[in-house]
Amino acid sequence: MSLLSIQDLSLSIHGQSILDCVSMDIGPGEICGVIGESGSGKSLTALSVMQLLPEGATCSGSIALSDIEILQAYEQTLCNIRGRAVGMVFQEPMTALNPVQTIGQQVAETIRIHQRVSRSDAMVQAAKTLRKCELPQERFPLSRYPHELSGGQRQRVVIAMAIALQPKLLIADEPTTALDVTTQAEILRLLQRLVAEDGMGLMLITHDLAVVTDIADHIIIMNNGKVVERGQAKALYSNMNHPYTKSLFKASTHQPERLGQVEDTVLLSVQNVVRDYPMARKSLIKKPVPFRALNDVSFNIYKGECLGLVGESGCG
Repeated sequence: MSLLSIQDLSLSIHGQSILDCVSMDIGPGEICGVIGESGSGKSLTALSVMQLLPEGATCSGSIALSDIEILQAYEQTLCNIRGRAVGMVFQEPMTALNPVQTIGQQVAETIRIHQRVSRSDAMVQAAKTLRKCELPQERFPLSRYPHELSGGQRQRVVIAMAIALQPKLLIADEPTTALDVTTQAEILRLLQRLVAEDGMGLMLITHDLAVVTDIADHIIIMNNGKVVERGQAKALYSNMNHPYTKSLFKASTHQPERLGQVEDTVLLSVQNVVRDYPMARKSLIKKPVPFRALNDVSFNIYKGECLGLVGESGCG
């Protein structure tokens, strides 16, 4: 039985065709990877499920969430669905989060919109949800603001807001694009665990075929508003038929050409750099130990050279 069934979905905005006969099914506990380059129609397919479309948008076809036909639903029904039955994780957490509200307030707000609970009860529930998303209150108090967290931690807050009411369906629209590879893997493992624990369906939208191959049950490839290929993840990965699918995979494993011989002229020389940041004083007697962000860093950049600095968030 499908949790979400999209059949022959077509979308136009001010008369311009955006989606053309898009179909897909997602069952409980399933992860469906929707893949395509920017402008292929992935995000608008997801926004059609939520009916969060721009003015002038016209939809045809069918979007069924359990026994509810989304395209025929009244606005009040849609308001009850958004956040409660369907949660959404957006690409950039800093634009999804309110900079002047604490993380506890933002997760609690999601709960109070749909449930008649007191502020204190909502905060207790928010703390449990944040812990579930690997942000325990001992290390990440509810009183923290988004700017006090790293990119990966902020994305966990957005995920907590999306799953606070245990939705049947979670839509994650490029949730790892702005993150380094280590944090990206952690977020994907978190989403995979939440699906397994709660039995919800997950629509995982990305432009990177390699990102979803290991965790998705099946994959939908989109191009120019159409589904060009679909199949079980492992089978599709090993047997790609459509030229566009092959080009996506080739792009994700691209090896750029090496530069020619560089010159001996040093344009920038960094030698033995150390950077310490003072820490807040917690005692009148004991002087705080500074935090060392950089420790004896040295490198040269030569004329005609491209130097890559690689590392996870917070490495310096």
